[in-house]
Amino acid sequence: MRIELATSPGSADRPNEDWAAVALPASGQGGALVALDGVTPPEGDYGCEHGVPWFTARLGGALLELSVSLPEDPLTEILAAAIRRTADVHRIGCDLSHVRTPQATVVMARWGGPSGEVEHLVLSDSVLLLESPEGEVRAVLDDRIDRLPRESLRTHASADRLRNAEGGFFTAAADPGVAARAVTGSTPRNRVRALAALTDGASRWVEMFDEGDWGACLGVLRKEGAQGLIDRVRTVETGVEESGRVVRWKLHDDAAVVFAEL
Repeated sequence: MRIELATSPGSADRPNEDWAAVALPASGQGGALVALDGVTPPEGDYGCEHGVPWFTARLGGALLELSVSLPEDPLTEILAAAIRRTADVHRIGCDLSHVRTPQATVVMARWGGPSGEVEHLVLSDSVLLLESPEGEVRAVLDDRIDRLPRESLRTHASADRLRNAEGGFFTAAADPGVAARAVTGSTPRNRVRALAALTDGASRWVEMFDEGDWGACLGVLRKEGAQGLIDRVRTVETGVEESGRVVRWKLHDDAAVVFAEL
């Protein structure tokens, strides 16, 4: 088994809000990976005294621990329990009902459990790649935010009306009920040769910059490793910045990649 993990802040002036980790149980059977992309709030009050990095570390740690300690529980139940546990830590003193309370996108995968399958869960705009033994690569996406009209996300106020709301998009914040909104599934273990979790700061190599398709992206990971893909993204970002080209969203973003050959 080969596992690589890398993460990089989008700016040296801000803390990295992404979080990623892998767990390999002591039994040697199976494993789990988690990647979170913390949602950067706009300037101003968001009802919580804790920062996004605090939240992603708390939620990510709970997700990883529960994934391997409760192998028979579905990933949706793992996510709901981790959200509830994290919320309980700062429920007193923080307004968890605030629409911008700390939150994150989620990618999870688990293999080698009682089901004998590779289970997955994706919530919001991070990506999970699954490669078959024949080399076919499938991207698991939660594309609800991409299907929204661009004008509906033009301002913070308009985006807030769609955040964790029916007809909008969903992230892991303080409501454990959001777990039921995640994209989930499973694949027979013998049909997965490799998998990769990418926050959108890394998946933009495909989705924003069109440097290759998902198969090419996984090829970069296999040849150059997780840091190699992030380095490629940073090179493209530098070129775009120097050219003066305008891109949707922010040009430089935190990036996290977990790559596992099973």
